[in-house]
Amino acid sequence: MLGSTLARASVHRAAICTLLLMTAQLLCGCACNRSIPVPAQSCSTGACGDGCGPAGCGPAGCAVEGCNAQYPMTGMDGQYQAGQYQAGQFAEGQIQPGHMPPGCMPGGVICAGGQNGGVPRELQKVSLHEYRIEPPDVLLIEAANNLRPVNDPIGAGEVLVIQCNLSIPTLDDDGPVAEQFSQINGPYVIGMDGYINLGPQYGKVLCSGQPLAVIQDRVEKHLNRILDNPKVLVTLPDPSAKQPVSGSHQVTIDGTVRLGIYGGVYVAGMTLAQARAAIENHLKPHMHDPEVNVDVLGYNSKAYYVIADGGGAGNRVYKLPSTGNETVLDAIAQIRGLPTVSNAGRIWVARPTSDPCKADQVLHVDWDAIAMGGDVSTNYQLFPGDRLYVQSDPWIRFDTNLSKFTAPIERVLGFTILGTGAVRSFDNSNFNNTNN
Repeated sequence: MLGSTLARASVHRAAICTLLLMTAQLLCGCACNRSIPVPAQSCSTGACGDGCGPAGCGPAGCAVEGCNAQYPMTGMDGQYQAGQYQAGQFAEGQIQPGHMPPGCMPGGVICAGGQNGGVPRELQKVSLHEYRIEPPDVLLIEAANNLRPVNDPIGAGEVLVIQCNLSIPTLDDDGPVAEQFSQINGPYVIGMDGYINLGPQYGKVLCSGQPLAVIQDRVEKHLNRILDNPKVLVTLPDPSAKQPVSGSHQVTIDGTVRLGIYGGVYVAGMTLAQARAAIENHLKPHMHDPEVNVDVLGYNSKAYYVIADGGGAGNRVYKLPSTGNETVLDAIAQIRGLPTVSNAGRIWVARPTSDPCKADQVLHVDWDAIAMGGDVSTNYQLFPGDRLYVQSDPWIRFDTNLSKFTAPIERVLGFTILGTGAVRSFDNSNFNNTNN
C-alpha cells in the first residue's frame, strides 16, 4: 500500500514538472520572456541551438540579437544624417569589430530606451537611396514633343499637301471641274496602292514608304515631264508621331515598359534619370528629338511587412507599400491597430541582411511609450524589406497550444463515453425486456 502511494506521488510530481516545463516553453521559447527568440542559423562562426542570443536574456526593455550576431548592430554616430542613407550601409549592418556605437550594450544587446543614436526614427528620418525601378512599378511616361522624325517614311492612307506654281491651261468652255483638275494645290491622300493621284491630267506618283523629301523630289520630276520647270512644295499637314506616348505604363515581369507600336524598353534596376535616357534613346528613330518625363506613379516593388502572431493559430502577414516615410506607428495604423491577441510589450523590427553570418538587426519597439507617451525613440523609420513583428500574448498562445494538445484526447474520451453510454442503454433495454 505504501509503495503504491509513493509511486502515485512520484507520478504526480513528474506530471507537475512536465506541465511547468511545457508552460515555460509555450510562454516564451527562450530562457526569459525579455529576449526575442531568433531561429538558429548555421554559419562559419558556429550554430546556436536554443534560438536565443549569445548573451542570454537582455535586461528589461531590451532585445537580444540572434546567435549569428558577432557584434552589436546600430547606426554609427553621424553615419545616417539626413539624405545620407545608402543602400547596403544600415541595411547590411556595417559595424567593425571592436567598435561600440552609441546606444549599444555589451553582449549584442540593443536597448529600447531610445539610445540607438544612428537609427532613423520619427523626427529624425533620413532620405532613402535614389529610387530604382523594379516590376511591378507603374511609371508615368509623357513625351513633351510628339513629332515625327525628318526621315520618317510616309505610309498609305496619310495626307500630304501638294502645291505647284504651274498648271495646264484650260479653255473657257471646259467647265469648273476641268479647271479644278488642272490646279495642283490641296490635300492628296496616298492610296492603298502606294500612289498619289494628281488628277487625270497629271497621273500618279509612287510615294508610299518614302520620306517627305524623296516624295517632293519624285512629284517634281513627274510634273517636270508635263510642265515647264515647275516649282513643287510637298508638306505634311499633321507632323505628329504615329502614336503619342503619354500615361501610365506598368513595368512588366521581364523588366520592360511597353510603348505601344514603338516596342518595349528595359528599365528594371534603373534610376528615373537612367530610365528617361533609355526611353529617349529608344524613341529617337520614331520621334524628332524626343524629350520624355518619367515619374513613379505606383510604388509597387518596394514594400515592408507587418507580421501579427495569431496566438498559436498561425501568423497574419500584411504587405504594405513603402514610400520612404513610414514609421512603426504608421504601419500599425495601416492594419487598423494591434490585434486583440497581441502583446504590446513584444513588438520589434527585424531588418534583413543579405549575409546570414552578419548581425541580426532587431530593434525593440516600446508600443506603450509610442502610443500613450508620444515617445519617438522607438518609433523607427521603416525601410523596404523591414519586418515589423507583433507577438501574441503568452497566455493566449499557451491556451491555443494547450488546446491543440488536449483537443484530440477530449475527442477520443468523448467518443468513448458516448459509446459506453450507448452500450449501457442497450444492455438495460435487453435486461428490462427479459424481466418482462
